[in-house]
Amino acid sequence: MSTVSATELARAAVSALVASGVREVVLAPGSRNAPLAFAAYDAAEAGLLRLHTRIDERTAGFLALGLTKGGSRAAVMCTSGTAAANLHPAVLESHHARVPLVVVTADRPARLRGTDANQTTDQVGLFGPQVPTLDVAAPGRWDLTGVVHLNVQLDDPLVPADRWRPPVVEEVAQRPSPPDLPAERLDLGPRTVVVAGDDAGPRARSLAAAAGWPLLAEPSSGARTGPALRTYRLLLATELGERVERVVVFGHPTLSRPVQRLLSRAGVEVLDADRSWTRPYPVTPVGAVEVEGADDPAWLAAWQEADASVSRQLDALVDGAGFTAYHVAGAVSRALPPGGHLVVGASNPIRDLDLMATAYDVGSRRKVVASRGLSGIDGTVSTAIGASLARREGHRNLALMGDVTFLHDATGLVIGPDEPRPDLTIVVANDDGGSIFATLEQGGEGHAHAFERLFGTPHHVDLAALCQATRTPHWRVGSAAELDHALAQYRPAEPNGGIEVVEAVVDRSRRRELDEAIRALRP
Repeated sequence: MSTVSATELARAAVSALVASGVREVVLAPGSRNAPLAFAAYDAAEAGLLRLHTRIDERTAGFLALGLTKGGSRAAVMCTSGTAAANLHPAVLESHHARVPLVVVTADRPARLRGTDANQTTDQVGLFGPQVPTLDVAAPGRWDLTGVVHLNVQLDDPLVPADRWRPPVVEEVAQRPSPPDLPAERLDLGPRTVVVAGDDAGPRARSLAAAAGWPLLAEPSSGARTGPALRTYRLLLATELGERVERVVVFGHPTLSRPVQRLLSRAGVEVLDADRSWTRPYPVTPVGAVEVEGADDPAWLAAWQEADASVSRQLDALVDGAGFTAYHVAGAVSRALPPGGHLVVGASNPIRDLDLMATAYDVGSRRKVVASRGLSGIDGTVSTAIGASLARREGHRNLALMGDVTFLHDATGLVIGPDEPRPDLTIVVANDDGGSIFATLEQGGEGHAHAFERLFGTPHHVDLAALCQATRTPHWRVGSAAELDHALAQYRPAEPNGGIEVVEAVVDRSRRRELDEAIRALRP
């Protein structure tokens, strides 16, 4: 038997979480993690953290991910066995997106490993070599920086004999960041563009504005402001794109094939201003970058004129195509006010937003978040709920996703009556299936015989009934005007705030044809 009781060890683990800056704990119930549950409850009662309880571990993991992405570091706790395995998708996204999630799993004592004891498997290294496991059987000093797995060996008895009144815990200094490379002055002259991928931040916009270079910014870059171009991915297929000689990259650009082709193109110099990413193409690492003066204004003017021309054509094309997912993305973008927050699902919605969202004003503090670490559709509802819970009250929170993404995380709407609820509007572009595949190779005419069964995957789910089952308010709209009206009904800080779903029913039968027409646009 261990000389340390499960209660003592669990309380030490919760104290370590608080000391490492964790202020949110998401708990999935279980027997082996009961000591952790009681310790987290007592810490929440003492005001040291906020507790959230969910019945589904996968949902719990993505809720913690969303809380952390929203600015409030979170940990997720679960019991042993398959419960821990259900956290793997959220852990993978956290690792690849550099989101410092703490995963706390309960485990049997080491002596029971390999004995076929109930709900016991080898949890050490469960999440792969990229995520370190701290396998603990006694209190200690644990480094909980970054994405980390804390595996806590808990022996019987699993319930405390008393209530815990945790002391105020001093926050431990975090691991220092690596020193910045000295600022590097870039020469003017080579025809240069700035690419801002996911989480690039305002540095990309500042450099582009200072140098007078075109800014190619993804919606979740944090740089889709000021001079950012709307139709950059279409312009890369034109003569302008062929003229690019140098690219300065910030963040994690994964959204479009034209950008990836540019970054991989022979003869294009790629300067990497964000050393935290491992690039799949040759780069020259640089630190802080600056320029002296602005480049030839004709280069930027050509991109701006082309962007304006293609934007006008794009709007006319979309307006003539009936009610489409592009209308939905544009409406959501317009509905996001200064100070607002938007979580965007993977697949088509983030790409539709990329074409339909015009640049926001600099300093308006609109934040667009997406799970671009692995770009999966899992956990998007829960991620949006978590990110919204981490935000201050009084600011509008929106989420945009497709119907398959929504259904994939429908348990995210299962929230107990005493749980914290955000003020969040979830907009679902419902085309009854996976329209992203219609735009890819498998959507071609030669594969039409198998497309619907293998990729289109129509589901015919009644989203209104699904929302009703979780007592989630639901609107169903079928036109751009109805959608604009539904989004305009938001009133901040209403007593009956909470989560609502706006289902926009669109048609995907002409999605491939429409996308081909869009890609053919030229200035």
